[in-house]
Amino acid sequence: MPTSTSKSTGKSTRKPAGKARPASPSTSKSRPVVIVAGVAVAAALLGLVSYTATKPQAPGGSGGSSAVAEVTADPSDGVYPELESYARRDPGDRLALGRADAPVVLIEYADFKCGYCGKFARDTEPALVKKYVDAGTLRIEWRNFPIFGEESEAAARASWAAGQQGQFWEFHKAAYAPGAKEKGFGEQRLTALAKEAGVPDLARFARDAQSAAARESVRRDQEQGYSLGATSTPSFLINGRPIAGAQPMETFQETIEAAAAAAAGKPGPGR
Repeated sequence: MPTSTSKSTGKSTRKPAGKARPASPSTSKSRPVVIVAGVAVAAALLGLVSYTATKPQAPGGSGGSSAVAEVTADPSDGVYPELESYARRDPGDRLALGRADAPVVLIEYADFKCGYCGKFARDTEPALVKKYVDAGTLRIEWRNFPIFGEESEAAARASWAAGQQGQFWEFHKAAYAPGAKEKGFGEQRLTALAKEAGVPDLARFARDAQSAAARESVRRDQEQGYSLGATSTPSFLINGRPIAGAQPMETFQETIEAAAAAAAGKPGPGR
């Protein structure tokens, strides 16, 4: 399937042969009807809007940002509360970081073959972990959203398998290291990444990566992303606010602080 990476948008996209896959009928029926409006808005924001994030910063520090990513002083602006239910807040989720009861949840839909996902993983996410996750303000929930073919699917299953032995985030770091995606994600390469990540039982890792449970986990994550209209990576939800692309650190910082203020019933930044 043809894919492309846009230098001006901060997101990697695929060129789908048809429409994005909708959620399954069983998934749709189980959701409250109120979510429909929020999903429709998110689909428009994540699937149709043109983004200008990650432009090179101009002299004086003014960088590009998308209309979706602009954060106002109103912590409720651009937020769709019905989408907050997409956060699982499962204490046993091995593909998540941070307290299950953190006031802010950032959900990331990403692909290990996505260059901009790697940029976010290397340049922005560690700072968010240090400043907000470690402080108990933020929880990060990963969603495998492979859109670039068989190797993307294999890497997604491998990351889940690493997570079964408590090494998902170590695998995540290895898979997003500079130059890692250029080496591909064939079977031997994935085993090498698992070894680099410190996965203790590589035989179990190989079995888990091919298991029905791994395929079901990836399918569930994909289905959730497609239900939001996401066709590019990375895509995010922060307490019900859709954001697309590897936005500048400032955008995530302002959005997280606005969400934390809203959760505490306080005015947002700058008010």
